[in-house]
Amino acid sequence: MDFKDYYAILGVSSDAEDKVIKKAYQKLAKKYHPDVNPDNKEAEEKFKEVTEAYQAISDPEKRSKYDELKQNYDAWKKRGGRGEFDWNRWQARPGEGTQTRTMTPEEFAEIFGDRGFGDRGFSGGFSGAGDFSDFFSTIFGGGDPFGQSRSNRAARAQVGRDLELEVSVTLEEAYQGTTRLIDFDDKRIQAKIPKGVRTGSKVRLAGQGGAGYGGGANGDLYLLITVEKNSFFDREGDDLTTEVPVDFYKAALGGEVSIITLAGEVLMKIPPKIQAKAKLRLKGKGMPRLENPDQAGDLYAQISIVLPREMSADEMDDLRALAERYHN
Repeated sequence: MDFKDYYAILGVSSDAEDKVIKKAYQKLAKKYHPDVNPDNKEAEEKFKEVTEAYQAISDPEKRSKYDELKQNYDAWKKRGGRGEFDWNRWQARPGEGTQTRTMTPEEFAEIFGDRGFGDRGFSGGFSGAGDFSDFFSTIFGGGDPFGQSRSNRAARAQVGRDLELEVSVTLEEAYQGTTRLIDFDDKRIQAKIPKGVRTGSKVRLAGQGGAGYGGGANGDLYLLITVEKNSFFDREGDDLTTEVPVDFYKAALGGEVSIITLAGEVLMKIPPKIQAKAKLRLKGKGMPRLENPDQAGDLYAQISIVLPREMSADEMDDLRALAERYHN
């Protein structure tokens, strides 16, 4: 049986800290993962090797046993390696293999990141992991690098990873609801985007995420929504604000103006002597509420007063007289 130098396999020193070991494994596993190197047997074997090394020296108990074995093996080699090395002393006790640590999806996400490998996204499985080497199985017990025995590995279903994709919509599309034809991971998906979405809303497409393994369900695809800025309306939550120009006479005497809303034009009453920047509320003329699209926020019309472009001399005289009376 050949000795395996797990530190050399990961390219770290024998006194490396845990975070250094994890970083080294992260780099190598990303490089050799079968999802990145499809149908590449050499890369698959390398992935198995670095995963086995990480499994051995990332676990404190296994690392302690391995370090002691390595010291004895190195000393035997320095003495010339005469005779056979006594592997029996280091052989795992019966049942020791059942203590193999399983790498959880959370730990894998910590090591590889939430987005996985590049634009494709990580598919969520440990494809190509295979069995431990004879060396590992002898020293630490049987199993595979992810805590599954040969007999039950196929039965361990693994759900695919959830993925995210950024999608932009206009304010009008957010008001009405819309659809998007999305080309993603060699799939074409027609996605329905509901009324009332906001920037930061997530639209779940069940089963459209990473592929499951061993009969496990696919993960979900989440559309991360950005609502584009609108030149006519400002949005705050489900409420909208728009600027409404009102001529000087109507602002002073009152009247009606036509207001553009996302549902079309409506007439709004202007009370006499309204001030610039005053806001009038049109109830229910804002955005549909995402949680209950039958209800909606409000539209606020912010008044801007527009002076007449042309005034006669008599009108200017009347205005001066009015101003004098007002200031006196």
